[in-house]
Amino acid sequence: MRVTDVTAVFEDSRRFLLNLAYRILGSRSDAEDAVQETFLKWRECNPATLDNPRAWLTTLCTRHCIDQLRLGHRARVDYIGTWLPEPIHSETTESPEQMLELSSSLSTAFLLLLERLTPRERAAYLLHDIFDLDYPDVARAIGVQEAACRKLVSRARSGLAEGKVRRQPPRERQEQLLEAFHAAIASGATAGLTALLSEEVELSADGGGKVPTLGHILHGKAEVLAFIFDSLRGYWRDYQWLPAELNGGRGVILAHGDQVAASVTFAYDDEGRVSNIYIVRNPEKLTGLGLPD
Repeated sequence: MRVTDVTAVFEDSRRFLLNLAYRILGSRSDAEDAVQETFLKWRECNPATLDNPRAWLTTLCTRHCIDQLRLGHRARVDYIGTWLPEPIHSETTESPEQMLELSSSLSTAFLLLLERLTPRERAAYLLHDIFDLDYPDVARAIGVQEAACRKLVSRARSGLAEGKVRRQPPRERQEQLLEAFHAAIASGATAGLTALLSEEVELSADGGGKVPTLGHILHGKAEVLAFIFDSLRGYWRDYQWLPAELNGGRGVILAHGDQVAASVTFAYDDEGRVSNIYIVRNPEKLTGLGLPD
């Protein structure tokens, strides 16, 4: 097989591998590293000897991600402040049906739920329940017997059961939220935003100890609104407010000149009210985000 053919086979699987790696790792930069490492190993093998190149790539990428999760556990434990996944621009090239199916598994809320699982549980659950691989294929990918694989997926489902993953509300509702949030920042008008927040809304901010931000999670509508009105208005009033497709839904990028200063994503309850506001300020997590067109 020619080098160009070898590369073409890999490129056919690149998006899938990146989507999988990001959901396992919660980091776009780490996911890109995992995919690149997979590519380098792919270039070293002889594809002609493989019955199923896609399965081989999936196995290699999955096991690399599991190893990275294990190695990174100490860094998560020692992380300064609240840890949030690295925000990413949502894929817009998928069909509407694919976007609807995958958007909830891309959300910040879902990625945080996955933190409850062991690395193998996380990989097995994603491969089977999100990417629809059969149990035998999942078992081969993570290197266990099929019976053990089924137990991993079952334990993962149980571990996630308490934290229900909800779909995003209609786009119109999300746009209404962005407009109300912007009005609160720009002019201090919080009435519209107040009506869209759950009474139990929580606000989390991730600065990674590198920039000033909240050191704890805010709980309840009154506390969250007070922070937005008293603090965020002063910090963000002069930033560019750039709505964007982030993590499977409508979010916001705050920019100062050509630099991304923050990203904001949301989670919703069953009534379509905002249950969580997630703010990422850690500059290391924003470098790959880029400004929307």
